[in-house]
Amino acid sequence: ASDVYKRQILSAVAESYLQGVSTRRVNKVMAALGVEGISASSVSRITKELDEKVSEFLSKPIEHEIPYLFIDATYLKVRDGLHYENKALFIVAGVRDDGYREILGVKLADSEDSLFWQDLFEDLKERGLRGVKLIVSDGHKGIQKAVRESFIGSSWQMCHVHLMRQALKKVPKKKQKEVADMIKEALVDRQKYNDLIRELDKMGYKGAADTLERFQYDVMNYIQFPKDHWRRIRTTNIMERTNKEVKRRSKVVGAFPNDESVLRLVVSILIDINEEWITGNKYLIMEQ
Repeated sequence: ASDVYKRQILSAVAESYLQGVSTRRVNKVMAALGVEGISASSVSRITKELDEKVSEFLSKPIEHEIPYLFIDATYLKVRDGLHYENKALFIVAGVRDDGYREILGVKLADSEDSLFWQDLFEDLKERGLRGVKLIVSDGHKGIQKAVRESFIGSSWQMCHVHLMRQALKKVPKKKQKEVADMIKEALVDRQKYNDLIRELDKMGYKGAADTLERFQYDVMNYIQFPKDHWRRIRTTNIMERTNKEVKRRSKVVGAFPNDESVLRLVVSILIDINEEWITGNKYLIMEQ
């Protein structure tokens, strides 16, 4: 069988296995894929192979310089002792110096303080991460501090989409479109942005004004880079499809029995996406 096909089978077995599905049901999945009879020992062997793939992917050397680093979270239900909780799964991607995208890391958060981020960044640096000029994410607690300490001389960019979402939460429904348009217009010019903070305050939207003010030094860092990169480096939209795919395929599972099972499934998905990225089209044209 081709490698891709094998991987799909592995992934199907793993997904069934993740759900605590009986060997009988796994056999059904296999039969549907045209692979007859698989024993419990095969399932555990496949799971072990999958775990090896996961750890290989999560420790692979980062060979290119990564000028642009993107971090985004997706939330999954994971069992913790006797109860289930929503855990944040952070996916880290980058645009390399040759203009291709690459998925660089994944980490399940138990907390989001700056120590969590520092660990994540240290791990990436040990694997060879270098040349980072801009880190784009939403305003997770602790991330700015960790960026300042881990990437001296780099800038942090607050994702415009997340900024907008956060600000609009504090505006009445019927006014949201109007305020969204105002924010969009202001996000290209520092003076306009500062004027808008004052204007929102006057309009009585103090919460929205506070949000804009809190990130005022971090919303326009993208402007120092080539103009034809702007659209793609001021948000974490690069991750949208990745997160959608993770969500779509983990819906089948519902709630995960443990952290390992999350990584097993998510990393299988990311290995596929990464393959498409590095063999597909360039994401940005980098200046030589």
